[in-house]
Formats: sequence, structure tokens, C-alpha cells
Amino acid sequence: MSLDAPEHLTIDGTPFAVGIVAARYNAELLEALLSQVVQQLKSAGVTENNLIIERVPGSNELPIAAHLLSRAHRFDVVVALGLLIRGDTIHYELIADAVTHALQTVALESETPVINGVVVAENQLQAEARCRGAINRGAEFARAALEMAALKRRLS
Repeated sequence: MSLDAPEHLTIDGTPFAVGIVAARYNAELLEALLSQVVQQLKSAGVTENNLIIERVPGSNELPIAAHLLSRAHRFDVVVALGLLIRGDTIHYELIADAVTHALQTVALESETPVINGVVVAENQLQAEARCRGAINRGAEFARAALEMAALKRRLS
């Protein structure tokens, strides 16, 4: 992700139903990221009743969870949150690539926008900066979710 985020739009989230699927792997940082997303959505008016959060073991499970969630409920948008940090092998790259493609497939097949909120970091410091530090990716994911929910409502 670039540090040159788009201009913030003011969107009233009151009418929107939002599903969130969040990995439990890298739990401490994921909790911070999830908290940022929820805080931003609620500050835009998304109500507790219109917000469903489901947890999965890791990022690899996010696409099926997003798919199942979009089938079980009528959402304006689904947000998938995960964290992949480079290790000694290319495993994190394989998961990141597979999850990205699968989340797009879920979005297209369900006709529900799916925000790819999987942070991919080279190291722990990058992960911390993006999940609870100076780079507030959670707020960015939430704002993208609101914008796509509004688009879906406008064009459906």
C-alpha cells in the first residue's frame, strides 16, 4: 500500500450492514487493527446491530469466511482483516497472493464488495506501524468499506 491515500470522503454509515472476518494469527496486532476498523465504522454511524464480526484461524481462511458470511447475511460490504509477516520462507507471499485473488473472486461472485484488509509486512516493525502505529490502515480499510457500501447502494 502506498502512503498516498485518497482524500477522505464523509459518508454516513448509518444505513450500512458491515461484515468483518478477522484472522486470529498475530493476535495482538490483529486486535489493534480490528479495533481501528470498528472505531472508524462506528464513528461514521455504523451501528452495533449492523456490524457482525467473525474470527478465523489465519489469513488463508479469510476468503471462505467472507464467502460464507456474504451468503448468510445481506451485507453492503465485507472487510477481511489479516496480517502476514515475512518469515524464513516465501510462505507469506503465497498466502498473500492466494488470499488476494480469492477475496476478489468472493466479491465478484457475491456482488458484495470485499475490502482486502490483509496487511503484508516485511518485518515486525512494519507490521506494528500499520496495525497500531503511525500508519492507520484500519481506518483506511473502514473508509474504503464505507465508500464501497455507498457505491453498492447507489448502483444496485
